[in-house]
Amino acid sequence: MSKRTEKAGSSGRFGARYGVIVRNRIKTIEAQQKGKHECPVCHHMNVKRVSSGIWYCSRCETKFAAAAYSPDTKKDISQVSEQ
Repeated sequence: MSKRTEKAGSSGRFGARYGVIVRNRIKTIEAQQKGKHECPVCHHMNVKRVSSGIWYCSRCETKFAAAAYSPDTKKDISQVSEQ
């Protein structure tokens, strides 16, 4: 990485614009979405983002929908049991 983005990471392209908090949010979101992810079908680390919410595994050629920035789907936090 070039010297000017050593600390700023991928948000270094914005320079001094938009404020520190916004740049740090973008930095963490982009690191998450461009990282390696596990395929829910073949369980290999070959999933890439095609577009917003659409993910593609290059190994088993599965295309699936999930969250916008990561392919992890939200699980049910709790289930209400009827009495």
